[in-house]
Amino acid sequence: MKKIILSTLIITALFSCKKESQKTENTTTDSLSVPKNTAAETTAYIPKELSPENVGQYLAKNNDTLYVTNFFATWCGPCMKEIPSFKNKMEELKGKPVKFTFVNLDEKSDWDGAVKNFVVENNLGGSVILLDGQKLDPTFFSRNFKQWDGGSIPFTFMRKGDKTDEYLGMMTEDVLNSKIDSFLK
Repeated sequence: MKKIILSTLIITALFSCKKESQKTENTTTDSLSVPKNTAAETTAYIPKELSPENVGQYLAKNNDTLYVTNFFATWCGPCMKEIPSFKNKMEELKGKPVKFTFVNLDEKSDWDGAVKNFVVENNLGGSVILLDGQKLDPTFFSRNFKQWDGGSIPFTFMRKGDKTDEYLGMMTEDVLNSKIDSFLK
């Protein structure tokens, strides 16, 4: 019985993710519409690929700035559901010593399609880092995190000075606000 329930949940999750990606693909253009990517939007797509070592160095920054780093993929439903909360908090804290970064874990073949569309639609070009999962070695997670083994996303890592916090799973706006407020006190 447990196997049947688990199988049904997995199939439902995969079907939902596939449906969302199809919805994204179908919204680009049609014969009567203007192409979605204008020159200004195209230049707004500026994520850069970082090596696992450079991501590790970024995660280890130790100063008075609060670094909020969210690991996500565009095919991950919970990841996409929590992004608006992060965007709201980014807007609220604009000008304060808080830096939000989104580390994208999509396959490299999706960077110029699904990832680019996501970044442009959400105006997050300067806040997204591309990380090629094929370059990750098994020690990446144990070197950088106390709890996360890379087995699931979304995952959010926060650091300010020596204080860190790790959160695995979709973060509600209330949880995000509470965690950030605890760092900014």
